[in-house]
Amino acid sequence: MDDSNYGQNTSVQYCFPDNTSSCIKEVRSGPAYKFLFVFLSCVSVCTVFLNLLVIISISHFKQLHTPTNLLILSLAVADLLVGLIVMPVNMIQLMDSCWYFGKTACSVYPLISFVPMASSLCSLILIAVERYIAVCDPLVYSTRITVCKTTLVIILGWSLCLFYVTIYLYINNHLFPSQISSSCYGECVVVLKHFWVVVDLVVSFITPCCIILILYSVIFKVARRQAKAVKAMRNGASHKHRAKASSSSETKAAKKLGTVIFVYMALWIPYYISSLSVESLTSSSTVWTVFGWLQLTNSSVNPLIYAIFYSWFRASAKFIVTCRIFESSSSRFNLIPEHF
Repeated sequence: MDDSNYGQNTSVQYCFPDNTSSCIKEVRSGPAYKFLFVFLSCVSVCTVFLNLLVIISISHFKQLHTPTNLLILSLAVADLLVGLIVMPVNMIQLMDSCWYFGKTACSVYPLISFVPMASSLCSLILIAVERYIAVCDPLVYSTRITVCKTTLVIILGWSLCLFYVTIYLYINNHLFPSQISSSCYGECVVVLKHFWVVVDLVVSFITPCCIILILYSVIFKVARRQAKAVKAMRNGASHKHRAKASSSSETKAAKKLGTVIFVYMALWIPYYISSLSVESLTSSSTVWTVFGWLQLTNSSVNPLIYAIFYSWFRASAKFIVTCRIFESSSSRFNLIPEHF
């Protein structure tokens, strides 16, 4: 079929013209690819900008220094790395199929790209556990879940993700430059063996998602029971009204964070389903490209969900954009008036 039907003009060149063993690159410069490049560039910039807003907000404003927000901060850091490093590199490879950064970078890049994505899921698991304790066992929440403990757990979670991804890449022969085999100079292809794709599916997707779904099913069941109990006390004394407000607040928080989790699952499921249909999955395949970018867009969606659901994020973003955070007392600004 003629490529002109798609409005694409593809010319053949070499990745490194001065190297006789250089790979042939496809320069995709048609109108459709130009639009795609501009669109993905905007996605990358928005991902970096929005997640920076989340990171600066939680880091700067003391009122936001809570265990829940620290977990959101961890998620935002992972999403920032995706927008800052993973998306631009993927765009370069998408536009001309060449790897310009050498074998060492080729071996390190999958580590840099896989760890943030694994850490995102780890953060979502920790968020689900934190919400479970907050809703189902609120009396012990303040003693079990503290800022210090949450920080240590986040560090441990990132360390475990780094360890898992390192082992995973080592098994798939893509951890050291000497393990990488390429047909020509300027190629960086990650080949994932089918067996280990299945193992990764169970270890880093099915099991965590089952844990998250079970925890949230319990959370919403308890929340409904609490809502019924609170409804029966609507005409009670003032302390009952405070109990109502507290229960309602925890339930709303669980629903908001539950939305983040279910969006995550919806964007990741296509990749894992498709990966089971092939013997090996390579980073140069169409499946990897399409569903890989679907995964990456999750890093853009998360801060948008915060903007929609969280009033503190909208308030803090306004202070940041208007440069009011440079005021001497800005870290003590009140972002949640109802707490007074």
